[in-house]
Amino acid sequence: MRRGPQALIFDVDGTLADSERDGHRPAFNAAFAELAVPWHWDEDLYGSLLAVTGGKERLRHYAEVYDPEFLARPDADQLIGALHRAKTRHYLALLAAGRIPLRPGVGRLIAEARTAGLRLAIATTTSPANVVALLDSGLGPGADSWFEVIGAGDVVPKKKPAADIYLWVLDRLGLPAAACLAIEDSANGLRASLGAGLPTLVVQSEYTAKDDFAGALAVLPDLATMTLAKMVALWQPHSTL
Repeated sequence: MRRGPQALIFDVDGTLADSERDGHRPAFNAAFAELAVPWHWDEDLYGSLLAVTGGKERLRHYAEVYDPEFLARPDADQLIGALHRAKTRHYLALLAAGRIPLRPGVGRLIAEARTAGLRLAIATTTSPANVVALLDSGLGPGADSWFEVIGAGDVVPKKKPAADIYLWVLDRLGLPAAACLAIEDSANGLRASLGAGLPTLVVQSEYTAKDDFAGALAVLPDLATMTLAKMVALWQPHSTL
C-alpha cells in the first residue's frame, strides 16, 4: 500500500462543526445583550465579519467600521475583553446543551484515523476552552486527549491567514509539512495551511461556499463520504516524501 500522511491537522470552526452558525454568532449576540451593547450580528453581516479571524479582533474590526464612537470610550479595550469572555461563556453553554453537533463524517473519520495510528492535531484561532469543549461534546469526554497538539487561541501573535499557527503545530509534532494533511473550511484557513506548505483538503461551510479555494487538494461539501483511503489517494501525488 502506498504511504499516507502521518498526521491530520484539523481546523475547528466550520470544519469540525458548523460552530460559527450554531454557536459563535448567537453567543456574540447574547453577549451584546448581556452587557447592554447595542449591536446585533445577523447572518449576512456575520458572514462578512468572518474575513477577520479571532473573536476579539472581530469585535474591534466591527467597532472600527460600524461604531467608531465605541472605540472612543475610555473603557473600550476592557469592554471588548468582557464581551469576548461573555461570548465564550454563552458558547460553552450552547455546547453543553448539545446545540452544536459535529459535521457529517467527522466522528467516523477521526475514529478511522485513530485506528490506523495517525497522529491528530488542531490548528485554530478559537480559544483552547472552546476547542476542548467541542471535542468532548462531539466525540465524548476526554476526546481532546486524542489530539497530540492543540494549537488554539493566542499561542501565536499572527492569526490566520498567517501560517504561524500551522508552523507552531508542525514544530510541536516534529513533522515536516509534507508528512501531514490539513483539513480546512475557509479561504483564510487555506492560505494559512498552504503558507506552511501543507497539503490541504477543504470542506465548505455555509459561510465559505463562495471562497476561493485555489490550491486545495479537493473541495467537498462535508466529510460524509470521505474515508482515510480516499484521503491518502488525494494526498499521495502532492507529497514530496
